[in-house]
Amino acid sequence: MKSNLHPFIGLILLLVSLTVTAHTPPPGARVYFIGIEDGAVVDSPFKVKFGIEGFGITPAGTKGKIRHQAGHHHLLINVDQLPDLDSPIPRDERHLHLDNGETEAVVDLPPGTHTLQLLLGDEDHEPQDPVLMSEKITVRVR
Repeated sequence: MKSNLHPFIGLILLLVSLTVTAHTPPPGARVYFIGIEDGAVVDSPFKVKFGIEGFGITPAGTKGKIRHQAGHHHLLINVDQLPDLDSPIPRDERHLHLDNGETEAVVDLPPGTHTLQLLLGDEDHEPQDPVLMSEKITVRVR
């Protein structure tokens, strides 16, 4: 007996695969700092620029298909332990949300040594899977 379920099963598998990869950046995608390097000595306030390759930038809360191919930056300042990567990124003075899709921020820090790291979040502020996160850099504020 011939089954008519074969096309239906294929459609289900396609939909499941699209759901699993909905917020999945492609291999080689990355976020990084522009114009500031690990060990930089800066005066405060200072501007920090953010780069991204292989994925897009869109404001938080974006709806529609673009939300599957883009996110928005979060700047982690002096964060020793990463937040839960399966939950929304916290919103406080150490987790700066760039909700409007900004690609730079002015940071005002006291004199001393500080760490900076970028973490890309989706429309609900949750990290993508796999996570798009920059290297952590250290800056010294004069």
